[in-house]
Amino acid sequence: MHKFILMLFFAFTLFSCGTDTDAGEFVVGSDYLTVNNKVILIDTVTVEMSTINFDSLVTSGQSRILVGNYTDPVFGKVQSESYFQLESDVYALPSPGSDTEAVNYVFDSISMILKYNNYFYGDTTKVQTFDIHRVLQKIKPNTDDYNFYNNSTLSYSAASLGSVSYKPRPVEKDSINIKMDPVFGSEIFQRIKKREITDFTSFTEYLKGLVLVPSGPDSASIIGFNPSTSVVRMYYSKYQSTDEKSLYIDFVITDTGKQFNSISLDKSGTILQSLPISSSKLSSSLTNRQGFIQSGTGVACRIDFPNIKQLKYIADKGAIVDAELILKPVNNSFSEQYPLADSIQVHVADNLNRISGDLLDPAGYSVYGILNKKSDEFNENMGYSFRIGNFLQREILKQSASRSSLILTLPGINKAVNRIVLGDQKHLNNKIQLKIYYITY
Repeated sequence: MHKFILMLFFAFTLFSCGTDTDAGEFVVGSDYLTVNNKVILIDTVTVEMSTINFDSLVTSGQSRILVGNYTDPVFGKVQSESYFQLESDVYALPSPGSDTEAVNYVFDSISMILKYNNYFYGDTTKVQTFDIHRVLQKIKPNTDDYNFYNNSTLSYSAASLGSVSYKPRPVEKDSINIKMDPVFGSEIFQRIKKREITDFTSFTEYLKGLVLVPSGPDSASIIGFNPSTSVVRMYYSKYQSTDEKSLYIDFVITDTGKQFNSISLDKSGTILQSLPISSSKLSSSLTNRQGFIQSGTGVACRIDFPNIKQLKYIADKGAIVDAELILKPVNNSFSEQYPLADSIQVHVADNLNRISGDLLDPAGYSVYGILNKKSDEFNENMGYSFRIGNFLQREILKQSASRSSLILTLPGINKAVNRIVLGDQKHLNNKIQLKIYYITY
């Protein structure tokens, strides 16, 4: 009895929060609260699952350098290159005595120092290799835009300015140091010394930017670095000086809008190789009863409720009190190398996968499904649970024939490559579940 009263209270709260503009009015009257009302649990409503691929994702301004590559056993070959522009606080050598004193300085070396930012995905026990290349185009977006995307690329020189092979230690307070081509460093130094480079404009005319490009057949992870604490450091010293103190100029990434990650996914030979254009979908009936999500590459899972309006024929008067959607990750699709995300975010979209906004709860907050990590022998309790009663009731009350879909993504979609595989309603072991509590009055 207590549970029934609680549901009635929840129903009143739910429908007093308003609906979509085309939903009409729903009034909770005295008839609605009579003792003859019944709450019915419905768990047979059809839920359709499919996979979509966003046309592009903004990856500039995300405060994370992503570099690496690996072959995912499900999704295919994943790779991330990172582009950025550099600048410095100073474009001159110290000359406290006179202008001629600068001639006594000589170039020593140049290196890139990359600081980890604790993000990684894949197998970090294997050696990771990447090269630094010189960007040949100005780092600026298209005329009608201010962003770079996961599919943005710029031309760069084939010659490597520096290479490193290392075993990542991304969760430690550490960094990697990549020695760069001394000829390249000496040329920058000489141009500053001769005052051919005196400011940011003249510097970027000479060096438009750099890109980190993964290489090597053994790489098996993608690693995150902090752009705000990573630098290209040029060392120099005073010729024949007894002072052993090393001098240097730092070139840093200050314009986050001109640092972006180009993230690609080669789906050839995988279950997703026929994934269509962004406005269409790939049914789970064609992908072994599974739906897929991957950050960075734009792969997302779509959920549809094609027959939800049929609920209004259960009784002359009725409404959804609550609804719970439970998503189950497919057994053996996750591991220590490919861990499950702690949560899934839900968006509302139209039939062409155009997102109108986040799915909101009655209080106006974005809906997230939090992973239930309760362990059991067959992972039967592991899953993500969402409350979607508000959404489904609005779909029932719509006067138009249009239907909305739910699009599932992972948090950090613009700056990560985490992924997940979900079972659909007919999956053998990890079925999606929809529980609807419907009240007749």
